[in-house]
Amino acid sequence: MIRIRPTQSDDADALLRLAGAEPLFSEEEAGTVAELLEAYLEQDDHGDYFFLSAVEDGRLLGFACYGPTPLTQGTFDLYWIAVAAETKGQGVGRRLMARVEHEIRALSGRLIVLDTAGRIEYAPTRAFYHRLGYTHAATVPDFYAPGDDLIIFTRTLI
Repeated sequence: MIRIRPTQSDDADALLRLAGAEPLFSEEEAGTVAELLEAYLEQDDHGDYFFLSAVEDGRLLGFACYGPTPLTQGTFDLYWIAVAAETKGQGVGRRLMARVEHEIRALSGRLIVLDTAGRIEYAPTRAFYHRLGYTHAATVPDFYAPGDDLIIFTRTLI
């Protein structure tokens, strides 16, 4: 049975391997995941970054990282969500997102903002967010690089 729970130190190695293996994550992004995960696991004040893990039979299937958006009232950002290649399409991402939304509501969150790239490789990611009820709120042309737009999605939780 798949469980979604706060990430624990036992998850760290598998989580970092998953982030490093995710073809949509750059090397810099995987490195940033490592830095934030270290702060999350080792510091009481972890910069308001939260991690959740999807696990089954002691195996990490996916993770999500989210946190409150500074200088806002009840707005949260989803920073990353990743699912192991062999379990994509089996509902792990959907379950992670449902738990992220639950946790954000528990923290008096009212709005989730997430962004992704406009490149063709990200089309399944954008379709995933649409299926979950996220709204395409904005596009910033050429944000990441020429021809690579920033696509912003939102979802109101109230």
